[in-house]
Amino acid sequence: MPAQLLRGIVDCISPDELTEKLKLGRKLRIKFGADPSAPDIHLGHTVVLRKLKQFQDLGHHIIFLIGNFTATIGDPSGKSKTRKALSDEEVLVNAKTYQEQIFKILDKNKTTVVYNNDWLGELSAKDIIKLAGKYNVARMLERDDFHKRFTSNQTISLHEFMYPLLQGYDSVHLEADIELGGTDQRFNLLVGRHLQKEFGQTPQVVITMPILEGLDGVNKMSKSLGNHVGLTDAPEEMLGKLMSIPDPLIAKYYELLTDINANKLGEIKTSLADGSVNPRTIKMELAKEIVAFYHDTKASVDAEQHFDNLFKNKEVPSEVEEILIEKLDQPLYKWLTQLKLVDSNKEAHRLITQGGVTLNQEKTTDPSAVLATSADVIIKVGKRKFIKVIWK
Repeated sequence: MPAQLLRGIVDCISPDELTEKLKLGRKLRIKFGADPSAPDIHLGHTVVLRKLKQFQDLGHHIIFLIGNFTATIGDPSGKSKTRKALSDEEVLVNAKTYQEQIFKILDKNKTTVVYNNDWLGELSAKDIIKLAGKYNVARMLERDDFHKRFTSNQTISLHEFMYPLLQGYDSVHLEADIELGGTDQRFNLLVGRHLQKEFGQTPQVVITMPILEGLDGVNKMSKSLGNHVGLTDAPEEMLGKLMSIPDPLIAKYYELLTDINANKLGEIKTSLADGSVNPRTIKMELAKEIVAFYHDTKASVDAEQHFDNLFKNKEVPSEVEEILIEKLDQPLYKWLTQLKLVDSNKEAHRLITQGGVTLNQEKTTDPSAVLATSADVIIKVGKRKFIKVIWK
């Protein structure tokens, strides 16, 4: 078995079965499903996509499943309450952008994109009742998130039990040999194995990949948490975000988001551990490599120069959004909210008092400060947000 297939994974159920499937001498059907719950793909999603690419490079067939049916239910994985279901219109819009973005990694000519509404939408009530009869409630309640909600008397809707069953039935319909997903999908993927056995098929091998922490270094990368790096982010924004990751995540990002070889990764881990190299230097190389992959080498070099101008040389970007203001009628913290540099007055207060805001490159810690009207003002919030206030 090629060693790279098991590199970086959390679990494989089972390695022996995977070895046997690889010996079959045919193209294996590798399934990965994604519910288009948001319009953009971020680096967290690419952890699994990159593993799919490794199978693809070995000649196997990738089936990228867009869950336009299951997205209307809402995946309960890891959720402490019932998830909001998406409308058909939202799903279709998001699905379109998914297709555009996944081929930044996968080979379009070697990937089949399918929509599970094509078969799940055709199931009758009788079919669904038969499917529900192939799994029991006790097993369903062993699932961690359902168990926690059940023992704490939180609501579990019956339709949420259907989600893993329908995802598992996708594997039956597609006759998947292998299914990949994040560790949060382990239960759903195992349901697929169970249902394939029930339908007389050889069960799929399940491979789970790590969940990538976001820029805060704590929570799962998520657009809703604002700790993500989007595949469509501009080069300067992508590099700037990556430079903000906590140092302990550098090696993990290298391993899961790049093609670095094992020896080089070992050297990086050693350098970080013994302090022989400044972590910022290693982080910059990581950020440039990722930017170059999703854009190009020139964009990577330009993004580094832009970053150095902002943080090493403390320069203002050459292009800053300009806002025309007619009169002065509120304190600084309210301006930050009105100009949409922050989400709330409370956040504005916090940023200003903590020194995260500058006016014409001079730090201010007074939320009630009054902007001077004698000249234009460049406001900087955090590390990367700039806006130029022009007085009318």
